[in-house]
Amino acid sequence: MSIGAVIILYHPDKEHVTRMINELAGGELRVTVVDNSPDKTVLPEASAHHYLFCGGNVGIAEAQNRGIHDCVRAGCSEVLILDQDSKISLSIVRRLHEHLLAVMASEQRVAAVGPMLICEFSNKQVKPKLQKALSIKDNLSEVRQIIASGMLIPASAFERIGPKESELFIDGVDHEWCWRARKQGYKVYQALDVGMPHRQGDARHKICGLEFKQGSPVRLYYQVRNVLLLSRRSYVPFYWKCRHLMALPLRWMVNRWHFSDGQARGRYFVKGLLDGVRGKTGKLG
Repeated sequence: MSIGAVIILYHPDKEHVTRMINELAGGELRVTVVDNSPDKTVLPEASAHHYLFCGGNVGIAEAQNRGIHDCVRAGCSEVLILDQDSKISLSIVRRLHEHLLAVMASEQRVAAVGPMLICEFSNKQVKPKLQKALSIKDNLSEVRQIIASGMLIPASAFERIGPKESELFIDGVDHEWCWRARKQGYKVYQALDVGMPHRQGDARHKICGLEFKQGSPVRLYYQVRNVLLLSRRSYVPFYWKCRHLMALPLRWMVNRWHFSDGQARGRYFVKGLLDGVRGKTGKLG
């Protein structure tokens, strides 16, 4: 397999990352580690891998771009993007690769193939409530977007579609890239027979029958700001705009009055609203 794997680090669990690298390198994947941590991360027990230190947090989008470009320059024809806590195996990679090659044999423009996600909190398959498959064939579901963790991208498609949007910094980055790809006529797929455990946020809370993800207070800034930024764009799905804009008041109440660190969350929420209205992008200063 001529596949490169990109793992993004930010204060990682070194033991888990080491296991990931050894698993992938054992299958002859080229592994590029992009470190967004403030200080260099030493992984002495990991197999040979390529290490890029960003010198601080440049954002998930920029880190992914640097890793992908590194793999492409090394001659990789496909690139697999992973989070530092991804639960990946060679069998998952091989099956995704088989799906990608199969669909590329019949489709001219394929942006990415990703796995079905298994929520680590519930151990159940993540099923979007509003997003429906555009088509299903041969265990592949054509969808509007997938997240980065487990996303397998043909290098040729990435070069034509363009890089992830660094100015978003984090949150909405992967969806925006998929929507932009679809605007250019590319298709995005999810493999129905490939499941990968995934953790989003630090915890889950059910309030009045609705489930809310709890992350760090600062992430709330980017989530709110980027909802406002992306909702202005014509290629962003209408259902996504409605769902996320209408949910903002409820998210404010839950984060301000139910979650811990409510005052800090409230400040980040308001800052995100103001900067989203102003059209401010990039890292929170």
